[in-house]
Amino acid sequence: MAKFTLFFAAFVAILVSASAAFVPMAGNQKKSALYAGHNPRVSITLNEGEPIENALKRFKRETSKSGHLFELRHKRYFENSQERKKRKIREAGMRRRMERIQKKRQNKFNA
Repeated sequence: MAKFTLFFAAFVAILVSASAAFVPMAGNQKKSALYAGHNPRVSITLNEGEPIENALKRFKRETSKSGHLFELRHKRYFENSQERKKRKIREAGMRRRMERIQKKRQNKFNA
């Protein structure tokens, strides 16, 4: 039990340090629209007796939903305004396509 407690404490420390890596730096830097108005920290509550694999899976899902990794991927290299517009148009098209597909699936199951 002591080994599990030690391992669990180390796991939580790693999760906290990993989530802190996605916090934008304070200062005179411009904040992106993603971070405007909400706290970008990702956290999960660990349930009693929950396997670590499940907690890690939930943490990954939360970071994915928050959009931190997606935003960091685009900030890895400089993107001028024209490239940004093209990317946004592409993303909007993909989003509309996925919405159409989901709507068709919904109608198929409800019919």
